[in-house]
Amino acid sequence: MDIGVCIASHIGDIDYVVEAEALGYTHAWLADSQMIWSDCYAALALAASRTSRINLGTGVAITGTRPAPVNAAGICTINALAPGRTFFGVGAGNTAMRIMGLPPHRIRQYDRYLKEIKPLLRGEESTIHHGEQEIPIRHVMPDKGFVNFDDPVPMYVSGFGPRSLALAGEHGDGAVLSLPRSAAAMKNIWRMLESNRPELDRNDFYTTALTTMVILKPGEAIDSDRVKAECGAFAMAGVHYAYDQYRNFGHQPGNTLAGIWEDYTRMMADLDQTRLHQRIHQGHNCWVLPEEEKFLTPDILRGTCMIGTRDELLERLADLDQAGLNQVMILPNFDPRFQVLKDVSEQIVGNL
Repeated sequence: MDIGVCIASHIGDIDYVVEAEALGYTHAWLADSQMIWSDCYAALALAASRTSRINLGTGVAITGTRPAPVNAAGICTINALAPGRTFFGVGAGNTAMRIMGLPPHRIRQYDRYLKEIKPLLRGEESTIHHGEQEIPIRHVMPDKGFVNFDDPVPMYVSGFGPRSLALAGEHGDGAVLSLPRSAAAMKNIWRMLESNRPELDRNDFYTTALTTMVILKPGEAIDSDRVKAECGAFAMAGVHYAYDQYRNFGHQPGNTLAGIWEDYTRMMADLDQTRLHQRIHQGHNCWVLPEEEKFLTPDILRGTCMIGTRDELLERLADLDQAGLNQVMILPNFDPRFQVLKDVSEQIVGNL
């Protein structure tokens, strides 16, 4: 099992990537959300110049905010700086699109985008759709160091539901997942990944789950102040996602959110509705707003994050590894991120 780190891209926080490499993390996934963080490609370029071993890539690049040729040129430029250790994570972009009041790409758009970009990552010709036009396109100056197509850039496709997971299995070299609750859940994910590609070779298909991790101290409660300080932002991001699904599609949340849902939706209904798309993702995966602290219940923390003793977490990781999950990447709260990185390295990475 590999352990990676997902990073809220920050142009002044490249030391964090350097530290992750030094502590034995295998991958650094720099997140792409233009109205929250720094530009992911600028941060990746700086990270590439200061590291030598850790794999670097987008975590994940958004299809709706950059045309396929732009994302391809961006990541293949990084591949010129970090040859052989660059990867391309890609997703439809719930947060990046919703924070602008726009929907993420629908399945049909997502499918077409993945078909368009995959040849471009190899330096091959692709066909881009623009209105009613179908335009052949390729990088026309690939051999002067502007980009690197010689070293492969694997494409890891984000998927959460059956249809997006099917596209990940069909087009991707791997998939970016929400954390499976169990080995049985991972088995069901494999079934969805293989639905459009029955011949998929599980040994060559790289799977990564996004979560965060807190190692409990003896006798510590799952909702202690320290636990919430280290993983509360990730837990609240799950609530924000559920609210977007409810607000836009009428989807009711799972049982994990039942205890807070009425109070949370009432709070959101009292806000300025013309700017609600901005407010929902305030503090996204970095901080918890003071008025949202009360929603960090044991059920929500347990349902969104990996929290347990060292031995409990190691056992869970071993079970998921046996079920075919290749990597877990962690995204801790912003302020204690260096301490979390150190704790997980010493107690988890060093014991895998």
